[in-house]
Amino acid sequence: MTAGDYDAIVLGAGAAGLMCAAVAGGRGRRVLLLDHADQVGKKILISGGGRCNFTNVNTAPDRFLSANPHFAKSALARYTPADFIALVKAYGIAYHEKTLGQLFCDGSARQIVTMLIDEAARGGVDIRTGQPVGQVTHADGKFAVQFGNARFSAASLVIATGGPSIPKMGATGFAYDLARQFGLKVVEPRPALVPLTLGGDDVLFRELSGIAAPVEARAGKAAFREAALFTHRGLSGPAILQVSSYWRHGDPVTIDFLPDAPAGWLLDAKRAKPRATLASVLTLPDRLAQTLSDRLALSGELAAQTDRKLADAEARLRRWPFHPNGTEGFAKAEVTVGGISTANLSSQTMMAKTVPNLYAVGEAVDVTGWLGGYNFQWAWASGHAAGQAL
Repeated sequence: MTAGDYDAIVLGAGAAGLMCAAVAGGRGRRVLLLDHADQVGKKILISGGGRCNFTNVNTAPDRFLSANPHFAKSALARYTPADFIALVKAYGIAYHEKTLGQLFCDGSARQIVTMLIDEAARGGVDIRTGQPVGQVTHADGKFAVQFGNARFSAASLVIATGGPSIPKMGATGFAYDLARQFGLKVVEPRPALVPLTLGGDDVLFRELSGIAAPVEARAGKAAFREAALFTHRGLSGPAILQVSSYWRHGDPVTIDFLPDAPAGWLLDAKRAKPRATLASVLTLPDRLAQTLSDRLALSGELAAQTDRKLADAEARLRRWPFHPNGTEGFAKAEVTVGGISTANLSSQTMMAKTVPNLYAVGEAVDVTGWLGGYNFQWAWASGHAAGQAL
């Protein structure tokens, strides 16, 4: 049976779907928001350690990965971090700025979810959860969606079901299947903001599990200065999660263990403290310093080492190569790189160019932000763009 007819059906009640539905509802559209999970905003609730890193004040298009690096510019320019902050303030939600422009709730991520639900309610959005989304069809200018035992129809359909990262939260590749059903291309999805695994000669570093240090990590042309963390499987920490989005199988990840040290610092140390060892002059956790010293075969006093050997050691410490054999996969990935091709979508409205009134927003689309609130800002911006167009 047909349970109801709407102006728009939004599939997925995550960040982008909630924003899209609320904006469209606020414009007088009759909107149905569907999600197979038992509650809305589940990934929002676990984000930022439960405090939701809801945006980043340094948001700019160059902080996003996409096959078309220009695609995100329009939506990001029309709905900025300041716009979302204004909404947060209007609801009296206290927040604070942490490092690198990251904004977090002082209290709980649930405040953000409640705010979005309230915004949707103000627009009269019909929210339904806890049933599987079944067949989706399009005929005679209408999209029809099977949701549990009910069938709904609408002139417009929004794909906001995200990517396959964090499957334990119910994430799947449903968005890609639906996109392909309607003839849209999908850029191969892969885990992003994800720990890297080590094998081969790098296995030794797994013994340093739990040790972290501030470094500069690099993959290809991308470089990030934050903490790296050694784990029982390989490498993690903010710097590693950041470069993981750019890393490709077979490529090395290089780490500068002393990004603030001046050129020639090790030769200077030899002259200032000739009886010191390399491990003792490295401003790193002791076990890490000793491991690096051992790998460089520099266990004796600095005075006993030639200047050439010390110069070579300094160069190695500035670009120490690791050769990851993989990642910890979608199970540990915070987001997904790839997704519904932006070549198929309008950057102004997020509508499919070849299927009128079909939209895609948020992580389902081939736009992926850096760690630190950027992916939420893309969710707000892309959801807002589609909500304004519905």
